[in-house]
This record gives sequence, structure tokens and C-alpha cells, in this order.
Amino acid sequence: MTPNELLTVDEIDLSDLDFWGRSWEEREGAFALLRREKPKPFYEEPDVENSAIPLPRGAGYRALMRHRDVVEVSRHPEIYRSGLGGAVSMIDMPEEMLEYFGGMINTDNPRHARLRRIVSQAFSPRMIRSIEDTIEKVAIDIIDRAAPSGECDFVVDMAAPLPLKVICDMMGVAESDYDAVFRCSNIILSMGDTEYIPEGTDPMLAFINAGAELNALMEGLGKYRIETPTDDLTSALVNANVDGEALSHAELASFFILLVVAGNETTRNAISHGLLALTEYPDQRALWQADFDGLAATAVDEIVRWATPVIWMRRTVAEETVLSGDEMHPGDKVLLMYASANRDEDVFSDPYRFDLARDPNPHVGFGAAGPHFCLGAHLARREILVMFRELFKRLPDIAASGEPDRLRSAFINGIKHLPCAFTPAN
Repeated sequence: MTPNELLTVDEIDLSDLDFWGRSWEEREGAFALLRREKPKPFYEEPDVENSAIPLPRGAGYRALMRHRDVVEVSRHPEIYRSGLGGAVSMIDMPEEMLEYFGGMINTDNPRHARLRRIVSQAFSPRMIRSIEDTIEKVAIDIIDRAAPSGECDFVVDMAAPLPLKVICDMMGVAESDYDAVFRCSNIILSMGDTEYIPEGTDPMLAFINAGAELNALMEGLGKYRIETPTDDLTSALVNANVDGEALSHAELASFFILLVVAGNETTRNAISHGLLALTEYPDQRALWQADFDGLAATAVDEIVRWATPVIWMRRTVAEETVLSGDEMHPGDKVLLMYASANRDEDVFSDPYRFDLARDPNPHVGFGAAGPHFCLGAHLARREILVMFRELFKRLPDIAASGEPDRLRSAFINGIKHLPCAFTPAN
């Protein structure tokens, strides 16, 4: 990839959805320019007009373009808060929307520590190992269904079904509800993309309705699992008790939304970007196919760095502080620009080279070190690894056969569709 510095610093506006409709090369060029010339640029917040859900426009935010600033903020949650207006929106979100869209991501200590303790107990190594045992079978089943055709939409037919089925199976969601989960998660992370929210529809109402649908699904399942527990994650969560504390029904539902949206969409996009990168860099593909196990660990992390499925998270300053020489005041908002940090020339040698042997690779594709580091990172890595291992075994010449159809979003680096071709297999 070669970044295209087409825009000047003054022409870059991260609040303008049109910026996120530009090519990946132009976006990377803008990030590179900002890292070099204006690493903490200030932007006005998006103006949300004509919405049934009133969202008052705030005072704006700074975008942190450099790796060191993203890491510094992540290490100090006592100063840079997630619960003050939310972590997943440039604009302060109403309290009920924070509960729907992000759950514990939108909380600070002591509540965040309490929720993480409870959820982490249910997300034990034993539980993850039991999930890992099923990932291979799910991946093989998905590939087998597509194999005879010789071509498919890689996102819809392969990349999306794997994390969706794994997450739903984890939670004990019935297969009849998969389509609803998939549809609602697409709406929640759509940023209004008209493939998922038709023109003329109020995006905020669509987000709320999708969240309410997932909430209702989990409320019902949670109550049922209290009375009839099994070995699924929902049963573990509703019956988890840490130091006398348990999840409420509302907290369980918001965690479910977090899992099915974050765990489904981000892994789907990492896998999709992975196939696209392996197609565009056949030398790296050949290296991995020649020594899959030897490169597996570094290859998966390079795919996550390269894709950076979550473009940013937000924090709000809670006390006077200084960040890289700049004074920060209570109420100031900062965006942790993971997409830019993962190309920082001060941290990554030749950052625009897709290098499956990259080591070290201190990427922030799962967030930076701190209490909000992705709880599902281990599961995501495993899903990516297994999918490519099985693809190389079953469909060794699979490659993207056309241009990706990208999600028009400032938050998710998504691929909606990606045509692929391969030698048919029975």
C-alpha cells in the first residue's frame, strides 16, 4: 500500500462522513500527514439533525494520531474516562443508549471492575478451550458449503458466519435467531450505511430498535437459563457470583449486545481484510502456506494490525493533565485513533508493508494495554487462525476476485462484500 497524501491538513475532517468514503490509500495518507504535522488535531463534532433522538452537539474533540498518545491514555483510565458520555460515539450518548451500545465498554471503575470480574469468571480459560474445540468444526462446515461453487461472496458466505455462529453457540442462541442477530448487529454498526438502513429512515431510531430487539432476545434467554441452566455462556453469566455480586438482566443483555456486535463484526472484518491482503501480497501468502504453524502467531497479529477493524474509541478527560506537552482539561474529549497508531512510523518499521513475520508487533487492534483491552482477543485470534488454516487446506488457491465493497463508516473499518474465486472442491 502507498498512502496518498491528497488532502492538506486543513482539508481533513474526521467528523465528515465523506472523508470515510474516500479510498483506503487517501485515508492512510491523511493519517500520515496528521501524525507528522498535527498529531492531536481538533474537530467539531458531527451535527446530528432531524433525528427523533435529540443529541446535542458538544464542544468537539481531539484525535490522537500517534501510537504513544493512544497507549498513554489507555494506561490511565482514572484520568481518561469511558463512562462520561460513552466510548463509542463522538457525541455524548443518552444513558439508555450507552447501556444498549457498548455495555461495560461505556463504564469506569468501580462499575467496570465489577462487571469485568463477573464476566471474566464466565470467560474462563476452560470456557474458551471448550469454544476453541468447536471453531474448527464450524469453519470446516462453512467452507464445505461454499467449496463446490468455485466462487462466492467471501464476507457473507465465509467470514461472517464463523464468528456469528461461534458467538451465538457460546451464548446458547437458537439457530433460528441467527439472522436477527446478524441483521441487528449490521444496523448498530452501520453508521447509517444505506445497505442496512434505507434512505429516509432515522438512523438513531434504527439503532435503538435494533438494540431493543437484541435486548429482548437476551432478556428472554437469560431468564430461561436461570431456570434451566446448561453449559453455555449465558448460563455461566446468569449464575456467576463474584464476592456476592451478579449481573442484572439489563447488564446481561448489554453484554450480549457487546459480544454479538463487537465479537461478530470485528472478527468478520479482520478475516475479510486478511483474504484481501493475502491476495494483494502473494509473496506473504506463499510464505504462510509454506510454513503455516511457524508463522501462525505473528501472521494473525499482522492481519489484525493491517485491518484495525475498530478505527477508534473515545475517552473524556476527568481531571487536569498534560498529554505530550499539551494541557488537557476536564470535559475534553479525545479519540484514540487505532487506525493511525497502527501505522505509526515511530513504532512500526515500514508500516505500510504487510509482513506476516512482523515481530515485535505492538499493534493496538484490540485496544492498548489497560482495563479496556479486548476481553475476546484470544477468541478472535483463534477464529482468524483456524479460518485461514482450513482455507489453505481445503481451498488453497482462494483469492479475492474483485474490489471490496467497503462500509461507509467512521467507526468500523468494514468490508460488506468481497467476491472471491477458487478451484471447486467436493
